[in-house]
Amino acid sequence: MKENILIDKSIAFAARIVKLHDFLIKNKRGLTIANQVIRSGTSIGANINEANYGQSPADFISKMHIALKETAETEYWIKLLYMSEYIDDKMSSSLLDDCLEIKRILVASINTAKENNK
Repeated sequence: MKENILIDKSIAFAARIVKLHDFLIKNKRGLTIANQVIRSGTSIGANINEANYGQSPADFISKMHIALKETAETEYWIKLLYMSEYIDDKMSSSLLDDCLEIKRILVASINTAKENNK
């Protein structure tokens, strides 16, 4: 199977989000936000994976855009968790760095797909 860096990174990120969710639930902190961040944070990779099985280039681009929007939502929840003092600076920075890296790759992939679809 061909290596897909974006899928690999999004799965690794989703696993970190699952651990974050478990940490928050275990410590009974930010339960509502925990449920939001697990939805958006795991949805990124799910949409990227689904995009790779798109029925058309337009379908691929659409799913990648959804994944991109999920990165923005996930960034918001991570920042809110930090600002609410549910997670520390180290954890927040690390998660945001990973999210930003995925976002950059997504933007590049979307732009390439659009260019190739002309």
